[in-house]
Amino acid sequence: MAEVTKFIVFKLKDQSFGVEVQQVISIERLQKITEVPRTSEFIKGVTELRGETTPIIDLKERLLIDGTEITEDSRILVVFVQDMQVGLIVDAATEVKDIDHDMIQPAPKLIGGVRETFLRGVAKMDDNLLILLDLDRIVDLEETNELREVVLED
Repeated sequence: MAEVTKFIVFKLKDQSFGVEVQQVISIERLQKITEVPRTSEFIKGVTELRGETTPIIDLKERLLIDGTEITEDSRILVVFVQDMQVGLIVDAATEVKDIDHDMIQPAPKLIGGVRETFLRGVAKMDDNLLILLDLDRIVDLEETNELREVVLED
């Protein structure tokens, strides 16, 4: 029997992405974010989530996807990356899907403008490609240190 993994499916612009359910702590409505000066463009600031000061990343900006407006459907995916709670702004969190490991193919070098270093693979789902992100690679070591400093400054 093939191994199945649960993925949270979310949207960035018109593309569906997925991250493993184990990496997601919660999905929250967008709330006030306190800006932190002199940080990378994609780090929007910090907010209090689940009793913890949490750095917030605009995932579209991080993946170099043209921005879209914040809407009623926009959400913060609270995830655990590099031993740190981080919030990722997404356009919408749509569903949880079971994905059979046999359905996951290696990531092409560049897909939808997203570099393969961030990708775990792609899964074909109902005539659509679901891009599976590797959250541990979303931020590199230097950026991880920057996120830690953002939390400490608060």
